[in-house]
Amino acid sequence: MIKAQNSNRHRWGIIYCPRVGALKPMKRWNEIRDYLKGKGVEYDLIQSENFDSIERLSKVLADNGYETIVLVGGDGALQDALNGIMASENRERIALGIIPNGIANDFAHYWGLDEKNYKSAVDCIMARRTRLVDVGCCSYMEHGAERTRYFLNVVNIGLSAHLVEIANRKRYFFAKLSSSFSGLLHLLFYRQNFNMCFSLNNQTIEKRFMMLCVGNARGYGMTPSAVPYNGLLDVSAIRMPKFMGMLRGMYMVWRRKILNYKLMEPFRTTEIEIYSVDNALAGIDGRPFHPTYPMRINIVCEAFNLIIPDKTIKKKK
Repeated sequence: MIKAQNSNRHRWGIIYCPRVGALKPMKRWNEIRDYLKGKGVEYDLIQSENFDSIERLSKVLADNGYETIVLVGGDGALQDALNGIMASENRERIALGIIPNGIANDFAHYWGLDEKNYKSAVDCIMARRTRLVDVGCCSYMEHGAERTRYFLNVVNIGLSAHLVEIANRKRYFFAKLSSSFSGLLHLLFYRQNFNMCFSLNNQTIEKRFMMLCVGNARGYGMTPSAVPYNGLLDVSAIRMPKFMGMLRGMYMVWRRKILNYKLMEPFRTTEIEIYSVDNALAGIDGRPFHPTYPMRINIVCEAFNLIIPDKTIKKKK
């Protein structure tokens, strides 16, 4: 499938990630394939075998001269593809297009892409309107070596990461409904603050928080003012409320007003150093994350070419 690099420049390299729990995992791809054929798009397709393969496959495409890489998947798959492309020497020449196809597609939604409308996403990629976007970078030590992990949306620590863990355990039909219901119960009845210590903007904070969210984009509503092109990270530290306060907090997340929540401490920074988080779990762009601490999270400005919708493209039904 992989040809000489020059012949791949104008072909799309597509990574297809079937939606978790789909009864007919190839049905979605068959619809996209027919639309691509009608548009005369030349491409090479790779289907991911599992989550662990996406990063490797995206790097293979990047290293073999594909300048347009298309990810058909959700937030977690997008983060994996980002890390594969960032590991390639050709990353500056590559633009990534998104066709949303996951349980969570928060980053795609930020740009106005809809998982129900793959035709609009394909048209967007064909127009190839690109924008350099910021990426978040996590740095930590593992087995004596420095590890780096990039993200586009958010790093979650605490309760929100527990919800990520629940969602990633659901691998069957109705996965989205099941994970949403389990997550709701978890929000209402899992009541724990974690001792967290972190520093940012020349101050060190050591308090008990329910969750800590570091967002390059809106972060599933937890960092609603974050944008991936201002060179800054938004940080939300939230303390555990009483039962009715939890319901109010959930409502404010839904209305994207969580920054007005009385138990919220918001920050904006270019770098945060996290020293300890008690026994809290961590998640990164919808995937479980297992870093060691201390961990430094900083912003890398205009590090990545993203294909974004052109306002002149009309959405197709």
